[in-house]
Amino acid sequence: MTDRAAARPVVALAGGVGASRFLRGLVRVVAPANVSTVVNTGDDREFYGVHVAPDLDIVTYALAGAVDSARGYGLAGDTFALIEYLEQAGHDTWFRLGDRDFAHCLDRTLQLRAGAGLGQCADQLRRRLGVATEILPMTEDPAPTLVAMQDGRVLHFEEYLVRERAPDGVASVDLRAASGAAPFPAALEAIAGAQTLLVCPSNPVVSIGPILAVPGVRDAIAANPNPVVAISPIIGGKPVKGPADRLLRAIGSEVSARGVAKLYRGLVQGMVIDRVDADQVSEIEALGIRCRAVDTLMRTPEIAAQVAKTALDLVASLR
Repeated sequence: MTDRAAARPVVALAGGVGASRFLRGLVRVVAPANVSTVVNTGDDREFYGVHVAPDLDIVTYALAGAVDSARGYGLAGDTFALIEYLEQAGHDTWFRLGDRDFAHCLDRTLQLRAGAGLGQCADQLRRRLGVATEILPMTEDPAPTLVAMQDGRVLHFEEYLVRERAPDGVASVDLRAASGAAPFPAALEAIAGAQTLLVCPSNPVVSIGPILAVPGVRDAIAANPNPVVAISPIIGGKPVKGPADRLLRAIGSEVSARGVAKLYRGLVQGMVIDRVDADQVSEIEALGIRCRAVDTLMRTPEIAAQVAKTALDLVASLR
């Protein structure tokens, strides 16, 4: 299905806006064709009759230079005629899908109905948009992430994030669907053959967590003798974007770079954190994780490239 040769030396675990911004920088310091991404599919859901794969698409659009930079997702310059019509017709349209974005999702849906796998669909979309980086789903099975609220409701993650606007009051996060899914073989193969493994600055609970919950993924990472380095998505005790703080608290984790390091202990050997959290370096290193503190707020692709370079330099120091 893919053109993956022996050499895609850098493999990144990715999900969401933080990952997409980091990957824009990574492909400035590593040849894009030498990078593979294993992407969360726990956010996937059907909307308006089409299969929407938010994280696969965010990563693809960002690497294609086509993402709506103001929102961090969707396509720049997209129109919303379809959604506006559905809204006028009385449909519930809390999930705002642009017209060209909808077309990509419809194409994916038609391919899936014709017997294609999600991996094939992701590969065709990235090629069509001129993306040289390989984009691999964590699984081709349905693996929805569910958020249990303290009021008793159980929400699909997109319902929690978009419709409900990520409120407090999360009781727990349910990754059982991911833990029962079959891993995408090409994703395991990429991890096994990676010379460098990176964990993007994505939500540890609902972006990276589902990938690690898929059977075989943690084992494949552990079996790879090369270093694993993570980039913290928490800066100064807060997420840059999204509800990581509410979800980290729900699983009993401290909302800090140190808290993320504790979650990743045993998985990673190195971690890049922001300068504002430099006072946590010694505590993180006491966990057995070598740590570097730099500016990680990726306001531009140039800053993202510097973050990626720091991560790769840390990998080199760990070899």
